[in-house]
Amino acid sequence: MFLLLPFDSLVVNLLGISITVLFTLLLVFIIVPAIFGVSFGIRKVYMKTLLKIFQWATLRIERGAKEKNHPLYKPYVNGIIAKEPTSLEEEIKEIRRSGSSKALDAPEFELSDIFYFCRKGIETIMDDEVTKRFSAEELESWNLLSRTNYNFHYISLRLTVLWGLGVLIRYCFLLPLRIALAFTGISLLVTGTTVVGYLPNGRCKEFLSKHVHLMCYRICVRALTAIITYHDRENRPQNGGICVANHTSPIDVIILASDGYYAMVGQIHGGLMGVIQRAMVKACPHVWFERSEVKDRHLVAKRLTEHVQDKSKLPILIFPEGTCINNTSVMMFKKGSFEIGATVYPVAIKYDPQFGDAFWNSSKYGMVTYLLRMMTSWAIVCSVWYLPPMTRQCDEDAVQFANRVKSAIARQGGLVDLLWDGGLKREKVKDTFKEEQQKLYSKMIVGNHEDRSRS
Repeated sequence: MFLLLPFDSLVVNLLGISITVLFTLLLVFIIVPAIFGVSFGIRKVYMKTLLKIFQWATLRIERGAKEKNHPLYKPYVNGIIAKEPTSLEEEIKEIRRSGSSKALDAPEFELSDIFYFCRKGIETIMDDEVTKRFSAEELESWNLLSRTNYNFHYISLRLTVLWGLGVLIRYCFLLPLRIALAFTGISLLVTGTTVVGYLPNGRCKEFLSKHVHLMCYRICVRALTAIITYHDRENRPQNGGICVANHTSPIDVIILASDGYYAMVGQIHGGLMGVIQRAMVKACPHVWFERSEVKDRHLVAKRLTEHVQDKSKLPILIFPEGTCINNTSVMMFKKGSFEIGATVYPVAIKYDPQFGDAFWNSSKYGMVTYLLRMMTSWAIVCSVWYLPPMTRQCDEDAVQFANRVKSAIARQGGLVDLLWDGGLKREKVKDTFKEEQQKLYSKMIVGNHEDRSRS
């Protein structure tokens, strides 16, 4: 048996006391408030302090840039090319008017028409409205995260020291704390749902399952230092409905599930995610699909329809964009979830990029790298709006209904409403989009010809 020297004994005692104090603080200030859904306001004080620091840093950067004649970086929020909403026919007529002495409707085709398509092609290469939705949103000011301002120059020693201090705080204090919280939340979720799953079906099981899910998701929210503001909670999704939201990040699920009780929809995975899925489905009727079943649209629709027809079952949580879009816009909603005929509860999510970029660029970062970036950000700050429920009208098809819901989400969240498919992140433009432009031009030519024939 080894005897500890006095110094070694002191170190061991101090380490034991430190661990005890740490876990006591976690229990009192994080886990217990998560169980009861309360907050001591510490995160809001932390956010206000960060805002004051960012404001000082921004003023210091602007002053330093003027002293050293460095141009200030200003992102092009509306794009680098000024565009006006005009139709193909109007623009071609304008080109003909400026470059031809003939009547605008005299020829079926003019060589000058090609300049319209050349210009549009060059504009798209330089500043298209689709590709930039798959890259991180740029900031006007620096938030002391080197990855959120690519034009930062050395300004002063004080600012550099402040940035270095921020790195130490984020990586040496916040990161270990957040990893410990995430591990606690996931462990409790797997353990709690597994235990609850052995209970007989009934009100007791449903009550315990709901509160286990809420508690664990709230702990995971605190693991990201997420500061969330929920608006219009009276419109929260009800049983038998479908909750649809814009999709910026995988943590959208945690953001919504920490304030409501949902049935998740997704593909069955392996590894840790598979363990979590198998535990969750024991306590709650989530809808998981095998890899071979995901592409079977009829089977997916059938399973979802059966779920929403049972008004005692939880609302389904779906992100119809099918991929993560940066925090500036909403792209095309897939029509599948709008064909079922259930009541749709739209939800708009908008992140504040000042404190950390929540967007997951899945073509650039893996999940582990993305989570590391999240956990080394200052905080995740976002607003969630619950919109009034919407139902499909008699004269609407599924696509029109999906577009109406998408437009409502975009308006509420202050996002750009785009008709493009988010699948363009990984796929080429479909031929149908090209054919649509060809049809518009052909219709203009043929229409002019038919008008002249009638006259």
